[in-house]
Amino acid sequence: MLHDDTPARVLAIYAHPDDPEISAGGTLARWSDAGAEVHVAVTTRGDKGTSDPDADLEALTVLRVEETAAAARVLGIAEHHHLDHPDGEIADDHALRRELVRLIRAVKPDAVCCPDPTAVFFGDAYVNHRDHRVTGWATLDAVAPAAGNPHYFPELAAEGLRTHQVRALYLSGTFEPNVWVDVGATLERKIEALFCHASQLVETGDWFRDFLRESAIDAGRLAGVQYAEAFRRIALA
Repeated sequence: MLHDDTPARVLAIYAHPDDPEISAGGTLARWSDAGAEVHVAVTTRGDKGTSDPDADLEALTVLRVEETAAAARVLGIAEHHHLDHPDGEIADDHALRRELVRLIRAVKPDAVCCPDPTAVFFGDAYVNHRDHRVTGWATLDAVAPAAGNPHYFPELAAEGLRTHQVRALYLSGTFEPNVWVDVGATLERKIEALFCHASQLVETGDWFRDFLRESAIDAGRLAGVQYAEAFRRIALA
């Protein structure tokens, strides 16, 4: 089903600094263009985003925040948030869920985008990154039911953060999509935003741009449009 609704306020929660762009960048730009207030949250520092054994990881972390800011400007993101967990060490625990509930209650999004944590094996050549899966599960638990229930993390009320009910979840990287968003007007901005993460795109040339376009064509074919992004949408309210 082609999905044309635009949420008033959106929070996209992903594991690594370049994940929002590759997972939902066209959709986030489309919603921003239509007047939505779009926030991005990154749960990790992106500090292991290099195979160089001599890399300065603190410098890389700073750079990746700068790259996130540059990509946010391209997509029209209102604000980007960083939870600062080390790559590969994030845990789906009480502390992480509390951080996410705090953020949800502060931003008050109508829609939350996040990875589908049930998608683990992609064909015979890729295992979904643990950080993606942990971020996805923790986000689901933070959204339903914790953010909307006053008995979860009641101490946040002292910070002036009242409960908030998210109306819809959009799970990306899913094997069970049920909605597609037309990104024909924003696909090139998605690609531009992704290439703001230059530290991660070494020697990619034009093949990666072609891959992104071809992926959008494949999704668009299922939706009856030229370019699309696919999600599993879960209506909560």
